[in-house]
Amino acid sequence: MGDGALVEMTPAEIRADLEAGTEAAAKRSKSPVLTDAELDHLSEIFCSNSRFTGVDIGDEVVLSFDGCGSQDLGTRVNDLQYYEQYLCADSLELYHHDYSYKPAKAVMPFEQVVMRQAQFVTTAPLGYGAMPDLGLYTVPDGPVPNWSQLLPLGRIDESRAAQEEAVELAVADIVFVTDEMVEAGIEFIDLDTAGAAGDADFLAALRAIERIRARHPDLGIQIGMAGEFVLGMHGELEYDGVRLAGLWPLDQARLAAKAGVTIFGPAINTNTGKSIAWNVARTLTIAKPCCEASTVPVHLNGGMGVGGVPMHVCPAGDATCRASRAAVEILRLDGL
Repeated sequence: MGDGALVEMTPAEIRADLEAGTEAAAKRSKSPVLTDAELDHLSEIFCSNSRFTGVDIGDEVVLSFDGCGSQDLGTRVNDLQYYEQYLCADSLELYHHDYSYKPAKAVMPFEQVVMRQAQFVTTAPLGYGAMPDLGLYTVPDGPVPNWSQLLPLGRIDESRAAQEEAVELAVADIVFVTDEMVEAGIEFIDLDTAGAAGDADFLAALRAIERIRARHPDLGIQIGMAGEFVLGMHGELEYDGVRLAGLWPLDQARLAAKAGVTIFGPAINTNTGKSIAWNVARTLTIAKPCCEASTVPVHLNGGMGVGGVPMHVCPAGDATCRASRAAVEILRLDGL
């Protein structure tokens, strides 16, 4: 199940959940349902008696990570080495434990030292990642009013003004951290969980990416979304003439590519009350138009509550590998 609970289902029940999942997604996101052939393939994957499953030799995809390790095995540099040498990571990401650009800015000299040390002992492309995390710019942690407090009071204009002010502050911090990390030798920067605070959060990410691309033409820029559609906390913000509130992955990817990303990561939420078969069918239905139309590589976010993977701190391997294989073979992903 989507919460990690183990259940037993008949092939007919699995097929029914696959059909229900794609129909639910199509109705919500206005995307076409999966074809009968695709549903047949998913049925084969989920009805297999094998504990683990995977793609055929030659069909493997690139694996990128939003952060590598949890400092359980020594230093952060040790974590990066472990991900590269034991977990088959194709790219590595150093991160500050707060995983947000605002707090990372304050410790950049120390982060630069760790990054430089890591560059000497790793081979895979090594970058730096954090969240735009617009909420950190509100009181009591930041200088702007808290729109989550203003909105219930009906103070809409003040709420919108606070979000717009926070966007500018976040963009400045993201660009500053990127500049400092480029000096330390990074190959890419990652703006992860973009849009977590709504359309203003996504706008901050897009504007930061635009400035980073202009300043560092050859730098890799990866963006990972926070959810399947952009919440309209502001409601009127636009980028390149497109209203951000309510955008699904297809249009998210178009704007991200316009801003200058090199990798786009859609995030499709897992429903904990439904089976993984249902969730995977729903995920693929929502992500498929994005994967077919994207002009940049797509790395579907898969793990701990997104991409059809159970919402659990240690997702079950049998569910995770089925969700991953299904995504690669149906969506023809560039990576995970």
